[in-house]
Amino acid sequence: MSDPIPPHQTAHRHAAPMRDGRTGPLADVRVIDLTQALAGPYCTMILADLGADVIKVEPPRGDMPRFLPPFTEHDEERAYGGYFGSINRNKRSVVLDLKDPDDRQRLLDLVDDADVIVENFKAGVMERLDLAYETLAERNPRLVYGAIRGFGDPRTGASPYADWPAFDIVAQAMGGLISYTGEPGRDRVASGPSVGDLYPATMAAVGILGALHHARATGEGQFVDVAMTDAVMALCESVTWRYSYTGEIQAPRGSSHPSIAPFEVFPTADGFCAIAAPTPGQWEVMCEVLERPDLLEDERTRTSARRVRNRDFLLEVMLPWTRARTTAEIVDLLGGRVPVGPVNDAPALFDSEHVRAREMLVAVEHPGSDRPVVTPNTPIRYTATPAGIHRRPPKLGEHQLELFGEQDPT
Repeated sequence: MSDPIPPHQTAHRHAAPMRDGRTGPLADVRVIDLTQALAGPYCTMILADLGADVIKVEPPRGDMPRFLPPFTEHDEERAYGGYFGSINRNKRSVVLDLKDPDDRQRLLDLVDDADVIVENFKAGVMERLDLAYETLAERNPRLVYGAIRGFGDPRTGASPYADWPAFDIVAQAMGGLISYTGEPGRDRVASGPSVGDLYPATMAAVGILGALHHARATGEGQFVDVAMTDAVMALCESVTWRYSYTGEIQAPRGSSHPSIAPFEVFPTADGFCAIAAPTPGQWEVMCEVLERPDLLEDERTRTSARRVRNRDFLLEVMLPWTRARTTAEIVDLLGGRVPVGPVNDAPALFDSEHVRAREMLVAVEHPGSDRPVVTPNTPIRYTATPAGIHRRPPKLGEHQLELFGEQDPT
């Protein structure tokens, strides 16, 4: 008897298919993508998902994560791994060595017809290549130039760290996020998702779209700059306003909320479940299912503010109840009445009725693999100009002939 097929290898059968072609509100926009690693490609992926024609310009060695694992089980071609594939869909790839004068001219020719160019080099790299914003803007005055750097670009504000390299973990640390992430009294931890890359990338996409709107109205392009550290600091907005209002320095608080309760993740008989019941009506429902109507008038739990102050007592009441029930039982009891939800891992997401109904997982072709892989769809939905995934990530230099009339140099 043959071994059963692992469920992740058949997950594509239940995912939505790719779209038939490039659609979306940015279908008339061309983007030149010089970015590498995570933040930059995620930004241009957002634009590509919304319909933009994104031309990914890679050095001869390829984008830094292109050949990193994981690979699917039968992929002998290994044109790209999961990391690269997850953020470079809907793009076309060409290979240019920007230190070579002929390739630099090819890039300039692309810029002449582009609406947007995006890069995430350290400050000064494009200047040394004689491809600075000012040089490109002289050729194409309506060009929107997007830059994502660890500490920003001197054009928009000098930083003492402008020349420092940065990655996600550094942005999370210096932007304030790690200072209050984790369990009370324990070591600080970084966020699971690479928000030090992904949030700046999202902000850059928003900034680029704002500048593109201006350019379409006036014919005037501009330089758009997002510092990774700045974006993370903006994401951690409560760190600054709490300190300004009260002098409080936020510390790790686990999954609880400093101002409202209950509002956290609770252990269940078979996993974990998020429950939030801070309003009077929600707390009344919570007391009903707990079979503790006395808590509605108890001075320790009568209001959300009192429940915050008496969190230890609140947990004494709620933890035995949640631990005695499965996650599904709790969701059945509270769903639609009190904000509640299971803590979903990957298999749960793949099996979620909500995820399937919203078509948030898409089966994407993968060269060299005998099966599609599954990736999250864009969460941005339109009624008039539907957007989404229509093209698998490109092989290195796959569109050289299509764009330059040349064979793939690789």
